[in-house]
Amino acid sequence: MNNTEMLRQGLKDFGIEPSDKMLNDFKVYREILVDWNQKMNLTGIEEEKEVYIKHFLDSVSAVVNGYIKDGMSIIDVGTGAGFPGLPLKICLENANVTLLDSLNKRINFLKEVSNTLGLTNMEFIHGRAEDFGKSEQYREQYDIATARAVAGLPILMEFCVPFVKVGGYFVCLKGPNANLELEESKAAMDVLGLEFIEKIDVELPETDLDHNILVFKKVRNTPEKYPRKAGKPAKSPIK
Repeated sequence: MNNTEMLRQGLKDFGIEPSDKMLNDFKVYREILVDWNQKMNLTGIEEEKEVYIKHFLDSVSAVVNGYIKDGMSIIDVGTGAGFPGLPLKICLENANVTLLDSLNKRINFLKEVSNTLGLTNMEFIHGRAEDFGKSEQYREQYDIATARAVAGLPILMEFCVPFVKVGGYFVCLKGPNANLELEESKAAMDVLGLEFIEKIDVELPETDLDHNILVFKKVRNTPEKYPRKAGKPAKSPIK
């Protein structure tokens, strides 16, 4: 099975019906990623098969069990090279996707990918979650906030949950320490208005990486004092 076929099958396994355009978009995304990676550090993985599995399929796995659907508004907090937000957008054509990152160079990279692929209903924010989570324009405006392991779970919650409307979901991609992080996040869940829904174990092709998706539902408004000022969530997570 070649890399494209592996990607096609992987997407099908997650309930996505892959079109030729979708597969080509992923091919081009990876080419731009490798090109920009010569100038700035976006990823330690460049080989096509590895990118398809560990970045693209890993990101798209967030749709499993149907919390993230086409047509929803999604914000990817600390998106980096676009994961998981951009692969989700490639698969969910009608989703409204916002990519937030604190490094402007990465935002410029994401804009180039988006423009090259002709993606619509995209927004790019250069800034910190602690600032934009306070803004009326963005606070509690999204169906979904997502992030891929950019910080410990209590910190991630404080970054992400203020963006989610009541009734929406925080969908977090995590590695092997998910259970421990869940234990450490009980106070943050309570404070920020979250309810834990489920932990989903994800299998990716041709790898034994231990990968989980944690799903939380927002059941109450987040108190106005959160997120706290830049640096504070990381220095003293909610306990």
